Amino acid sequence: MEEQNVQNKTGRREYIGLVTSDKMDKTIVVSVTTKKLHGLYKKYVTSIKKVKAHDENNEAHVGDRVRVVEVRPISKEKCWKLAEIVEKAK
Repeated sequence: MEEQNVQNKTGRREYIGLVTSDKMDKTIVVSVTTKKLHGLYKKYVTSIKKVKAHDENNEAHVGDRVRVVEVRPISKEKCWKLAEIVEKAK
């Protein structure tokens, strides 16, 4: 569950994460996990970032691995959009 932050030619950020909630209409909550090496203690620290993403057709469900792309603000907390479902939940 490594963070995959990629800059496109358009300058938009992308994340690949796990859907943790799909209870809202046309909105999903995606958890993006990152692992960074601590400078002093040389241990890996895991941090989780939760982003709300726009899912127009309510396609994604809990447990799916998805790719989200940064877009203009859609609402107060939504500035990400579902690009594709990488892997469906089992």
